[in-house]
Amino acid sequence: MSKRKNPSTNNNLNADFCDFLMELADYEKNVSRNIHKYNAYRKAASVLAAHPKRIESGQEAKKLNGVGEKISNKIDEFLQTGKLRKLDNIHNDEKAQAISLLTRVSGIGPVKAADLIIKGIKTLEDLNKNKDLLNHHQLIGLKYFEDFEQKIPREEIQKIEAIIKKNILNLDCDYTITICGSYRRGASQSGDIDVLVTHPTMKLDKEKIGEKLLKKIKEALGELIVDVISMGATKFMGVCRLSEEHLNRRLDIRLIPNEQYHCAVLYFTGSDVFNKDMRAHALEKRFTLNEYSLRPIGVTGVHGQPVPITSEEDIFDYIDYPYKKPEERNL
Repeated sequence: MSKRKNPSTNNNLNADFCDFLMELADYEKNVSRNIHKYNAYRKAASVLAAHPKRIESGQEAKKLNGVGEKISNKIDEFLQTGKLRKLDNIHNDEKAQAISLLTRVSGIGPVKAADLIIKGIKTLEDLNKNKDLLNHHQLIGLKYFEDFEQKIPREEIQKIEAIIKKNILNLDCDYTITICGSYRRGASQSGDIDVLVTHPTMKLDKEKIGEKLLKKIKEALGELIVDVISMGATKFMGVCRLSEEHLNRRLDIRLIPNEQYHCAVLYFTGSDVFNKDMRAHALEKRFTLNEYSLRPIGVTGVHGQPVPITSEEDIFDYIDYPYKKPEERNL
């Protein structure tokens, strides 16, 4: 998955607010390691991105679910001055800027970034001089850093999708293939390509079958795959390229057990905020929902067996939640 996923709506009238909120979110996640604040900033950014009109004051923003007093004050400060003191301080913090840069390299998380900084490594140039400190994934991330930083136009993903579907379905027409993430939500550009695949023979207790199927899928994609980050029993992580004229793109392929496919498609389509809202609603209806299953909660609080799911719509129906098309999930 992409390191930098911004709320994606094609006509975001509050994009400048969303930009500074996402920058603050990244700071809280990677530098302060405050996941509560990270989630709060992300939720506010997503809510503002989906709002149909331009916000004109912090007070107006505070009426939206997910925007509290502190964030509304930041919106007022930004409207009045065109900047934020907190961001200015972050921009002047050498360590914060180094962590922000290093964590943009695929495979480098906050802990690894902090460890590298202790060793005096603060720039991409420093990383290139100390490749022995990086694992295989991090080396791939460094190698393709400039390409991975660029968003992928929707038209390019559509062409990659056509190749993936044609080659996999040529193996066996019983495969089901879905590209999820912001692409499925209708975004004009995305950070990476996240593919979910299932097959009738791919069952929960058939991991060895999954390993064989995934190997065949990877081989079937041929020259589309230009590098491999990792390949497990059910997940491929790598790099693809449409042609020599195109950039290298991050590609994940997950092979999902047939019984779990629709819950996985729902989860990996997102958005994060939409998923959280739907899980909360499921709990109110005495169900637990995650990327694997939908399970009823008994009167004693014990989770029952997963209910049978044959489509995304089934999940919405079970928990009495109005169906939202993927493009309506950009919360």
